[in-house]
Amino acid sequence: MTECMMPPAHPFDDDKLKEECGVFGVIGTQDASNFVALGLHALQHRGQEAGGIVSYDAELGFQSARRFGYVRDNFTSQKIMETLPGSLAIGHVRYSTSGNKGQTAIRDVQPFFGEFAMGGAAIAHNGNITNAIALRRELIERGSIFQSSSDSECIIHLMARSLQRNIPERMEDALRRVEGAFSIVAMTRTKLIGVRDPLGVRPLVLGKVGDGWALSSETCALDIIGAEFVREIEPGEMVVITDKGVESHFPFRRVAPRFCIFEHVYFSRPDSILGGRSVYETREAIGRELAKEAPVDADLVCPVPDSGTPAAIGFSLQSGIPYAMGIIRNQYMGRTFIEPTEQIRNMGVRLKLNVNRALIRGKRVILVDDSVVRGTTSRKIKEMILDAGAAEVHFRIASPPTAWPCFYGVDTPQRDKLLAATMSEDEMRTHLGVDSLKFISLDGLYRAVGQAGGRNNSCPQYCDACFSGDYPVKPSDMLEKGFEMKAAE
Repeated sequence: MTECMMPPAHPFDDDKLKEECGVFGVIGTQDASNFVALGLHALQHRGQEAGGIVSYDAELGFQSARRFGYVRDNFTSQKIMETLPGSLAIGHVRYSTSGNKGQTAIRDVQPFFGEFAMGGAAIAHNGNITNAIALRRELIERGSIFQSSSDSECIIHLMARSLQRNIPERMEDALRRVEGAFSIVAMTRTKLIGVRDPLGVRPLVLGKVGDGWALSSETCALDIIGAEFVREIEPGEMVVITDKGVESHFPFRRVAPRFCIFEHVYFSRPDSILGGRSVYETREAIGRELAKEAPVDADLVCPVPDSGTPAAIGFSLQSGIPYAMGIIRNQYMGRTFIEPTEQIRNMGVRLKLNVNRALIRGKRVILVDDSVVRGTTSRKIKEMILDAGAAEVHFRIASPPTAWPCFYGVDTPQRDKLLAATMSEDEMRTHLGVDSLKFISLDGLYRAVGQAGGRNNSCPQYCDACFSGDYPVKPSDMLEKGFEMKAAE
């Protein structure tokens, strides 16, 4: 396939934090690539721009396929899947958080593959390397030739320059040079490898499928292939899986983990398990906590589909205010809908969401959403609710104000484009034109995810930098570009 650019995202999606990527791998099963395709389909919410699969067959060697768009449109035909034989395969679904964001070329689509002295290896990376610019500059000066704009390619070049004796050791050596967040699934001719950064910012889990094994960004992808969830890969752990079983190593200096708290709020699928907790139940608990912190007298609690639904149910259960589907989502509206005319472009959110007018008319409505980023979509939804005849509109947000960009694998706008970075909560309420606006507190969010004492400021248990400005890993590249971190309190 020739290089091309993806179509522009729909306006509704432009006001959401973009998911990072999803990774999946299988070893020890016939037609492993078919299992990987199913796993990637379950992880599609983590990246819709493109996907890729690499497999290994003893007779044909390494085979790969990389395509733009959805898994269902590319990796379901028998013709393509027959080109990916073997009992070992890995895959990746992409949303670009580095490189040419919104201008994905086929060379940027993972998994990446490299030939080393001891054989080939492929790698799929979820996260973001915060010192990639410095690493790339150093590697190019030393003769490396890059094929993509992705930060992940730095890992392949670091592995190529390592003097260690085998692929897993070379990967360990390379990752010691890397800063930021990484959950990686990789493969050689005989091994499936999984590794998480020492902070464990991004998720990675281990499953058992028949006589084989699977690695996945989330447990929901294990479910789709009938795999048994075994455990999470621990922060700073590397697992090397062969036909003899699973070996575990801890090659990095141990530090206190800082898992991304926004995985609980929005990124992960509600049917996944994180840290032994159901994502759905956690989001419902967030809604309950929000109802305790920010009660309001109203007639209906309505979610902003679909990510606001569990929190809205929790808010309704805690407050006693009836839950209702006041906004209906068009299930057949793609994220890259082609908008042929200016008139249709101006319809914006209405192409994706429609108000249940008979239900809303004359009612005081509480709208529950997962986040407010730029605020553009929130304003449009508010206008739709008022146009339908609502008496009052109250927003309740299931996350604290997003005031800082993420540098660990989530695409967020520059800080001055984040509404909460430039306005107080009351100013945001006025800007959005709603009767009231309340966000869950950071302590309330911690309580909802199981930390009864709230956020311990001296030792937070999660990465919450997008809310607090407390970055657990220095964003070296962004500091070089002039980004100013929060002043020490």
